[in-house]
Amino acid sequence: MVVTIDRKYGSGGRMVGEKLAKRLGYRFFDRELLKIAAQESGMHEDVVQHFDEKPTGSLLYSAYLHATISVTDALPLNQKLAFAQFDVIRRVAEEGDCVIVGRCADYVLQDRDDCLNVFITATNAVRRQRLVQYYGVPQELVDKTIKKQDKTRADYYTFFTQRKWGDASNYHLCLDAGRLSLDGAAALLADAVHQLEGK
Repeated sequence: MVVTIDRKYGSGGRMVGEKLAKRLGYRFFDRELLKIAAQESGMHEDVVQHFDEKPTGSLLYSAYLHATISVTDALPLNQKLAFAQFDVIRRVAEEGDCVIVGRCADYVLQDRDDCLNVFITATNAVRRQRLVQYYGVPQELVDKTIKKQDKTRADYYTFFTQRKWGDASNYHLCLDAGRLSLDGAAALLADAVHQLEGK
């Protein structure tokens, strides 16, 4: 089973994913995908950090996702990185049970029937609190940071998928992680996975 998690910035989605993976004994992938993709593409990790989950300005859209050609040096660096990550996502899914955070994984793996695609959100009040508490964002910059990061993720997702980021119709479950504890959200998702595994 593969669980993909898309998330609003500051919602706790990554932390829920980590807790879920531990509960299930699954492998967990977030920035690990970036490291693997950078290594396999010959790109330095410090350089590609800047381009992670950021949209590209090129006219090459999601047609690549179903193409068989390899990533070439002719592509812009941000596209090259994204496509390399998509290849890694497919491979880690093939290798077995895992939780994958972000990076259009729900779309990249759309042809698989062993996926649970989840979108995690939370109220702005909860997100503000988490940004200050967990990430040390100054209070006066919290709203600006949330708006900027959400837009970046939405643009990246829309560019590569031609879908609206956060639209419930793109996911199997949408979860407000502010209504539950992070552990409670992970437990709820683990129960959903167990039900699907038992089919």
